[in-house]
Amino acid sequence: MNAFLEYMAVVILFSLLGGPALVGAIHERRIDRQLREAERKTQKSSSRSTEPSTATWYAEGRRSKKLVSS
Repeated sequence: MNAFLEYMAVVILFSLLGGPALVGAIHERRIDRQLREAERKTQKSSSRSTEPSTATWYAEGRRSKKLVSS
């Protein structure tokens, strides 16, 4: 019984010392994941705004032809 109590004391001490570090590491990983996700979203939106879609390209061509033919 005495060995069991000593074992439990070590486990409790380890959890008290290691618990906050584990919680902090999990928190940091979550923040890193959110930052990567936000960066990916901004890269996608910035690449979309610089490349015109096929419909935009076609409409621009039609407008320029109408101006020339008028």
